Amino acid sequence: MADLDALRHRFARALEAARAPGGGPDPAPYADNLLARWQEPQRRYHTVTHLTAVLDHVDTLQAYAADADVVRLAAWFHDAVYHPERSENEERSARLAERALPEAGVPDPKTAEVARLVRLTVTHDPADDDPDGQVLCDADLAILAAPPSAYAAYTAEVRVEYHFVPDAAFRRGRSAVLRQLLDLPRLFRTPYGRVHWERTARHNLAGELEMLST
Repeated sequence: MADLDALRHRFARALEAARAPGGGPDPAPYADNLLARWQEPQRRYHTVTHLTAVLDHVDTLQAYAADADVVRLAAWFHDAVYHPERSENEERSARLAERALPEAGVPDPKTAEVARLVRLTVTHDPADDDPDGQVLCDADLAILAAPPSAYAAYTAEVRVEYHFVPDAAFRRGRSAVLRQLLDLPRLFRTPYGRVHWERTARHNLAGELEMLST
């Protein structure tokens, strides 16, 4: 079970670091609103456990970021709106950030950067000159390099989230996602990700794709 108090503290630290001089309102209501979203009943994988993992991976990769606290805020918002039956979750999550962060005291340029990073998680294909995008996308995709049991649990949770999709349609859709990822020249863009995660992730993806094809 995720430590919600620890997550509130992590959100407050990132928000305070990104704010304009003079600060802003109490971070707690913003953290609580986001945590409530991450605990909605339709979620099985995209939960506070996933949020915590992404934040932990951002911590691992923070040396590669231009502004690690902006990346952390993007991690908080990247799946804040999540309904498996809808296709515009990233866009709606970005718009939520665009509404909430200025009210919370974050300057417009940093708010725009958070929203841009959230939208980037549609493709997970950051540019070579986009260090913050590389850190967020690597952190979000790090689950793909999990050990076999954890990877199997992840795929099972994704299937439960899409319980309303018939098996044949799910296999087709999931296979398309896996092929799209495998077709990327590199899954991971940070030096750490390339060294520690790339090979295992490709092995996991190829294995899952093979199982879906049988």
